[in-house]
Amino acid sequence: MAEGAYSEFLDGEVLGRLMRRFLHARIPMIGTLAGQHRSPYRGSSVEFAEYRKYVPGDDLRRLDWRVLARTDRYYIREFEADTNLRNYLVLDCSGSMAFGQHGERKFDFARRIAATLGYITSHQGDAVGLQCYGEDRLHDIPPRRNPAHLKYVFDTLAKVQPDGETSLVEQLHQLAERIRQRALVIIISDFFCDVDELMNCFQHLAFQKHDFACFHLLDPNEIKFEFDRPMRFVDMEDNSVLLAEPEVIRDVYKEAVTEYLTALHEGCNKFNADYRRIETDGDYEKTLADFLIDREVYSKD
Repeated sequence: MAEGAYSEFLDGEVLGRLMRRFLHARIPMIGTLAGQHRSPYRGSSVEFAEYRKYVPGDDLRRLDWRVLARTDRYYIREFEADTNLRNYLVLDCSGSMAFGQHGERKFDFARRIAATLGYITSHQGDAVGLQCYGEDRLHDIPPRRNPAHLKYVFDTLAKVQPDGETSLVEQLHQLAERIRQRALVIIISDFFCDVDELMNCFQHLAFQKHDFACFHLLDPNEIKFEFDRPMRFVDMEDNSVLLAEPEVIRDVYKEAVTEYLTALHEGCNKFNADYRRIETDGDYEKTLADFLIDREVYSKD
């Protein structure tokens, strides 16, 4: 694959460093192939799980003869089965993702995260798919495991652009219903939607037993609100206009943002979502390195 063709969102040096890490699922996965992720079923890996009593028909090769000699009872040794992972990358393509106060759009940062995690997923032998949502579902690429499919994902990332209002809440509900087996769902968005409605989506994903992570992208000025003169604010999704004096509304704005961020973070914790808040002037390599390391540690607990 010619990585130069995707230089807008793929950095070979960053990939080289991050490829030393493995993208782990935090919960047992159910797949159709042998892989490197825990399964809820018992199998034949080297990781011992537990003993259970022998029943007629069990494979005698798994009988623990030492326990039999000590207790005169028949016990079977069970092991953790390993399976493959399906990774659904969910990219918010609504108009608000085009915002960038210093030339770096939230959408540009989001594409780098999506592309890098897609590359890592594919090269560790797992399946990667891409869901792009704006006003409607723009692209629905189901997870596959081959390099040609990864090129299709990258080609889509290269041409998609942010525009229109968000349909993230509706589309996440539909995605939770469409995914038939447990999967890793990585949502990359500014989450400019009602928090209570978003939490209903997360509850839906958790109920379906999916492992999901949220990369919450914000421009620094959306938090700091460092405007110093009367401004004309334009909603990038519905084009509505608000004329305001920043000095007058700054305290109220910051209080509202703090309440919103707190509610979102607490809601993610409630439904065991892996929440990552990111400002777009930060280092995306460090963001992803921390994400991969934390998941590696979590998977060993």
